[in-house]
Amino acid sequence: MPTNISPKPLDRHASIERIQSRSDPWDLVVIGGGATGVGIALDASTRGLDVVLVERDDFGKGTSSRSTKLVHGGVRYLQQGNLTLVRDALRERSLLRKNAPHTVHPLSFIIPCDSKLARWYYWSGLKLYDVLATGAGFAGSKMLDAKSVVEHLPTLANHGTGGGVQYQDGQFDDTQLLTDMALTAAQHDACLLNYANAFDFEKSASGAIAGVHVTDTESHQSLDIRGRAVVNATGPFCDQLRAVDAPDSSPLVAASQGVHIVLPKDFLPGSSALMVPKTSDGRVLFMIPWHDHVLVGTTDTAIDKAIVEPSAQDQEIDFILETASDYLNRRPGYEDIQSVFTGIRPLVQDDPSAKTASLSRDHKIQVSTSGLITITGGKWTTVRKMAEDVVDRAIKTANLPSRPCRTTDTAIIDGNAIKPDCADPTPLHQDFAYTVADIQRAVRYQMARTVEDVLARRTRCLFLNTSSTMAIAEKVADIMATELKEDGDWKQTQLSDFRETAAHFFPPSKPMEIR
Repeated sequence: MPTNISPKPLDRHASIERIQSRSDPWDLVVIGGGATGVGIALDASTRGLDVVLVERDDFGKGTSSRSTKLVHGGVRYLQQGNLTLVRDALRERSLLRKNAPHTVHPLSFIIPCDSKLARWYYWSGLKLYDVLATGAGFAGSKMLDAKSVVEHLPTLANHGTGGGVQYQDGQFDDTQLLTDMALTAAQHDACLLNYANAFDFEKSASGAIAGVHVTDTESHQSLDIRGRAVVNATGPFCDQLRAVDAPDSSPLVAASQGVHIVLPKDFLPGSSALMVPKTSDGRVLFMIPWHDHVLVGTTDTAIDKAIVEPSAQDQEIDFILETASDYLNRRPGYEDIQSVFTGIRPLVQDDPSAKTASLSRDHKIQVSTSGLITITGGKWTTVRKMAEDVVDRAIKTANLPSRPCRTTDTAIIDGNAIKPDCADPTPLHQDFAYTVADIQRAVRYQMARTVEDVLARRTRCLFLNTSSTMAIAEKVADIMATELKEDGDWKQTQLSDFRETAAHFFPPSKPMEIR
């Protein structure tokens, strides 16, 4: 997008006015502003449907901002024999790269092998990956000798004596793509609103869902939104909303949390990622260059229920550190961790006794007796296809105007190309490239309402270096207060709330500090 052309901003006040002035039912009401919900809003709006989306917190507050930052087919799903999921994900990987090249790009992965037999084993499996990805535009896999492995991974230790295998997958910034998808949906007249809690449903005399009762959590005013179809896209919280619709409903989701840690770049210099093909718990583990840092993860720990702000457990961090230590020539410790973040997976539960690592990563759509359409499961890479399937189902369920999906060819706006009027190029902190203009853009165009919105999702400061982020929180609050015309009380409340959230991004055994 040319930098002198600004798209329609995400404007919270304008969205509220649209909702309040609407007399006719919307074609589609989407509850949930993560990747799935925003993807549905984008799909529906590009088909010409009238769609409104409400999100209880901020867009991407939960799972969608806490991924491994990969757009991939899922190499490990080959081992599970789920070729359909891998094939579909690889197709979606290519579409994302085509439609959002500003944030989706190829990344080289190296699998170090301890024997030539292991090298042949992984290479043959990845050749099947190549076949499933034919025509995708990513480089195919190839075998490397031991010297080449070290050239790609100069800090590798203890492994790679048998050479290795190199393959390509995609990498992205999850919340940048999410925000850009929301901006793109807005250009197609979707109405999106964050900090709007859907707490109950409006039903007809026959018991069919006819709308949603919402509270604007900023003003505490009520918003009643009528819709011909209502979609529950609340991820790991979908069962809570299903219980509001039907108290006797059985759970669809088995919640699992995944933890990532962020280390300084010198632990894995260069541009290649390291993939550990089998850890002590049977999963794979990635060490990935990301925003001039190293992202390491993930874990898979079953939890009793989903919560808004999950925390890493000591044993999860210990597992990541121990696994990384076995592959790196310098042992990382708690003192090296610059940030730790935890996300909750909404895994489809077919067998309640199964381990979460073995549960399906595919998505599931369910329509209740009242007509509530729930989607859960899936992963970031397949969000476009998930959204297409949901809108197709909504068209059929609610007899909406039938129009073909257009998102295979819908270019995603690069929201970071929007240039606010601040000319000061000075970074807010020496550890980040972000400037005052990035804060202004977040507030003016991307519906950022809190300090956390800006520092966790419109920028990635909190995910990269928590201590350094604490050092700029007050300055960011000052900039936002000016933009939002808020007072000192607002600022102090924001800083208090942000400190509470930031505490979850420090390792449990490392006290909060400010640099």
